[in-house]
Amino acid sequence: QVQLVESGGGLVQAGGSLRLSCAASGRTFSTYGMGWFRQAPGKEREFVAAISWTGGTTYYTDSVKGRFTTSRDNAKNTVYLQMNTLKPEDTAVYYCAASRAQRGSSLISAYVYWGQGTQVTVSS
Repeated sequence: QVQLVESGGGLVQAGGSLRLSCAASGRTFSTYGMGWFRQAPGKEREFVAAISWTGGTTYYTDSVKGRFTTSRDNAKNTVYLQMNTLKPEDTAVYYCAASRAQRGSSLISAYVYWGQGTQVTVSS
């Protein structure tokens, strides 16, 4: 069992930055691929970024490439999402999730544990 708790969301102006953290409980955190997803009001939950269990492989949806960076610290059982040059269209609830696919995945169905989400609001 892995429990995930996100933090770091908030209100920021367009062009600003935020860093989300996702703290995990459980001794097996380092064996999971981790992902970030987001859901805007009235929209489907969508993939944002993923990172492999070692942190050696990352991938991103096209709309955030070059602006967002995900990383992890397995010693601290924490995964991060650094978000720069934020846009109003980035406004959403952001979720972290853990996948038994050690490379991570862009598929929601690959993730077995989810955090409660943290709100990110970008004003224009």
